[in-house]
Amino acid sequence: MSGLSDDAKELLRKPYFAWATTVRPDGSLHSTVVWADVDGDDVIFNTAIGRAKERHLRQNPRVSISVLDPNDAFHAVSVSGEARLEEEGADAVIDGLAKKYLGVDTYPYRQSGEQRITVRIPAEKVIYSPGG
Repeated sequence: MSGLSDDAKELLRKPYFAWATTVRPDGSLHSTVVWADVDGDDVIFNTAIGRAKERHLRQNPRVSISVLDPNDAFHAVSVSGEARLEEEGADAVIDGLAKKYLGVDTYPYRQSGEQRITVRIPAEKVIYSPGG
C-alpha cells in the first residue's frame, strides 16, 4: 500500500520514538532510533552531515522508518521509500522535533560546527496496523 492514511499520520505525529533503517555500503542494514514527524504525505527525521545515516543515504537512498505505539504493541506504522536529503530548513526541523519530543524551543544537543540535514521519505510503501 502507498500513501499515508490519516490514522497513520496521527500515529507519526505523536512523540513516540521511531527507528530508521538505512543500507550500508556492504548491503547490510543499519537501524537507529530517531525523532520523526510527518510533513504532508512525507515522513521526516533529521541528522547531522557526516553521520552514518547521512553517508549511507547519499550512497543508497532506500530507507525505512517505523513507529510503534508504546501503549499498544499492535499499533504501528512502517514507511519505506527513497529519501531526499534537504539542508535548507534543517535547523528549523530539528528545533521542531525538539519541541515535539522534549518540549523545548531549541534543539539542546547541537554540536559546535554541526550542520543539520533533514531526511524526507515519500510514503512509497506503507504498512499500518491499527492496533487492538
